[in-house]
Amino acid sequence: MSVNTFGRVLRFTTWGESHGPALGAVVDGCPPGIALSETDIQPFLDARRPGTSRFTTQRREPDAVRILSGVFAGEDAVQRTTGTPISLMIENTDQRSKDYSDVAQSYRPGHADYAYDAKYGFRDYRGGGRSSARETAARVAAGAVARRIVGGVTIRAWVSAIGGDAIDPANFDGEEIGRNPFFCPDAKAAERWTAAVDDARKAGSSLGAVVECEAVGVPAGWGAPVYGKLDADLAAAMMGINAVKGVEIGDGFGAAALRGEENADPMRPGADGVTFAANHAGGIAGGISTGQPVRVRVAFKPTSSILIPVPTVTRDGGAGEIVTKGRHDPCVGIRGVPVVEAMMALVLADHAMLHRAQCGPGEL
Repeated sequence: MSVNTFGRVLRFTTWGESHGPALGAVVDGCPPGIALSETDIQPFLDARRPGTSRFTTQRREPDAVRILSGVFAGEDAVQRTTGTPISLMIENTDQRSKDYSDVAQSYRPGHADYAYDAKYGFRDYRGGGRSSARETAARVAAGAVARRIVGGVTIRAWVSAIGGDAIDPANFDGEEIGRNPFFCPDAKAAERWTAAVDDARKAGSSLGAVVECEAVGVPAGWGAPVYGKLDADLAAAMMGINAVKGVEIGDGFGAAALRGEENADPMRPGADGVTFAANHAGGIAGGISTGQPVRVRVAFKPTSSILIPVPTVTRDGGAGEIVTKGRHDPCVGIRGVPVVEAMMALVLADHAMLHRAQCGPGEL
């Protein structure tokens, strides 16, 4: 299968399937000497882990990560990266492949079943195989490594809308994100979403969501003006996440409704350099970071695995209907939050190293 690797200097390759014995990632290009242990990675996997509330799939996976290579504890007993490939493994322990017996002969509309079969002529139908969102656990593990490389950057994501119901920006409370199962910064919206997601789940349906992510502390100068644009790589990284159908940098499509003077980010001299009065550009201008917070919005479609019958086609070309059994997220965007954070970290770490490679020594 082609293209399982992402990045230029910091590269990661994911492997494994939804119902295989394990999945994982190999991170290559990480600088040596960075303190890294499994306890640095596990909290991010715990945030993405299934079965943590009734609003996520009830598949019970501990998602315990093992570092198989690329680290060594020296005389100070601190485990550090050696500069060699870092291999990360997460075992699958709660597969129920029998739930997918009907999927073997019929395609699930909205899933990759038909497209995968059209390309390869063969597919692992158990949970979607390689095209399952289960693969994103490996990205989260790799993203934890990337965070260690760009330790001065703070990355935070949250759900800003579910089923078309958006948060009120006036109610934004960063501390609230970790207090509810929706990663929602608006307590009132979280209350509304409880009923909305419950209703969809009980009806056998699902809801879409919007996830926003902000990286604070990115210095000016990361990125490139033409084919290595920071925003282009961010867009590619986010669009590569399962179930993502739209990405906006800064104001995104909203900028198309503004006049030039409204969309400009006014600049003034400040005590520590340039200051900005707005951030419509999302911290990136001309493909290069400006020093402002880097902001991205990501649209997740509703989960395609639902209990409501949907017209479909069988592998032999016949007409039919399909109901997807098994354990599935009623809103996949909720667990997309740590995945979006991970991809942000991986892109930023790669660009930090690209910048240092071209422009000389500097802080990562």
